[in-house]
Amino acid sequence: MPPRRRWIAHLDMDAFYASVELLRYPELAGQAVVIGGGRRHQPELLEDGTRRFATLRHYAGRGVVTTATYAARDYGVHSGMGLMKAAQRAPDAILLPTDFEAYRHYSRLFKAAVAEVAPVIEDRGIDEIYIDLTDVPGAQEAVGHDPRGGVRAVAQEIRNNVKRATGLSCSVGVTPNKLLSKIASELDKPDGLTVLTADELPTRIWPLPVRRINGIGPKAGAKLKGLGIDTIGELAACEQDWLVERFGRSYGAWLHSASHGIDDRPVVTYSEPVSMSRETTFDRDLHAVRDRAALTAIFTDLAARVAEDLQRKRFVGRTIGIKLRFEDFKTVTRDLTLPEPTADPLLIRQAAGQCLKRVDLSRRLRLLGVRVGALSRPKAEAARAAEPPRPARRPPASTPPAAGAAELPLFPELGDPPLPLGGGAH
Repeated sequence: MPPRRRWIAHLDMDAFYASVELLRYPELAGQAVVIGGGRRHQPELLEDGTRRFATLRHYAGRGVVTTATYAARDYGVHSGMGLMKAAQRAPDAILLPTDFEAYRHYSRLFKAAVAEVAPVIEDRGIDEIYIDLTDVPGAQEAVGHDPRGGVRAVAQEIRNNVKRATGLSCSVGVTPNKLLSKIASELDKPDGLTVLTADELPTRIWPLPVRRINGIGPKAGAKLKGLGIDTIGELAACEQDWLVERFGRSYGAWLHSASHGIDDRPVVTYSEPVSMSRETTFDRDLHAVRDRAALTAIFTDLAARVAEDLQRKRFVGRTIGIKLRFEDFKTVTRDLTLPEPTADPLLIRQAAGQCLKRVDLSRRLRLLGVRVGALSRPKAEAARAAEPPRPARRPPASTPPAAGAAELPLFPELGDPPLPLGGGAH
């Protein structure tokens, strides 16, 4: 009887946000489409039943590309790129607003479809998961002369299930571990299935650029390039001691192991979040004085949305923080710790306002965010587990609070009394 093999799959939805939009607007199939616009870029329904779509040509603002169709990527447009830069590369690309509610809906659908076949799943985000296929019935069986035929069939069944449930395609990499599967899922995108063993490391993995390894970022990649190391194979040829000397004991040893395809991490089926946050990037830079009313409303809404997230997922948090990015791209964070954990939007808003007091607001802002950390479950959670979560109380954006309520701080005149702190402010 052949030895039992470990099979780990990485499933990545293909151009997920853009693909969801193409379900809604099938007439855009095959075209260059960029997701990342605002409400003003909503398609206009014409009298004849057709739609008029916005394009990048006339875009002006600070937005960034959330994702793009493969046709748009052929022009050099990619996630995280500024929309203004994307407009230079693909001026006639269609621009659509983001719709995260729709994306979360389809995320739940595809994960449920996978779980019908293979229930051991590690959630890695809205559009990707790891799946342990080792003990799935049939995964260890050979099909004809193909020793991997069984696991290949299981992976294909998962892909078929996802397609039936969502109408969307996905790419799957199946290897002995998470590190290699993450790389393999990119090899035959879109709509691909790649099954590899450790024996194929020299032919399929080593010729790839070092940045294909998840965990080698821009700085490490640049340093490796400066050392004359461009491919994973060149990295694998380096002695571990040599890497440790240049990258430190822990990271140097990891680089050596990763380049040889070694990764023993298990598929983790559940993990508690450590924080929740909401942030927004403005279409234009906002000034704390001249745009005070707009910033106050945005700040209050962010606090309310974080509170809604906490209440929906049944968490409370003690550490309240803010994030600001200025016109010069400098980012500042501040936080404080409350005496007791909370999911109350008013308390979150007040604490965030206290953090705001400790920031120089003389420069224009391009991003604002609110974060709640040090999460825990409410003390009465067990007793209330069967109850639906209560809707969050949204604090007023600019109207006076109810009698007896603490005044909400505004931009930049933050005159409310300090809250009692627990662990302190940072």
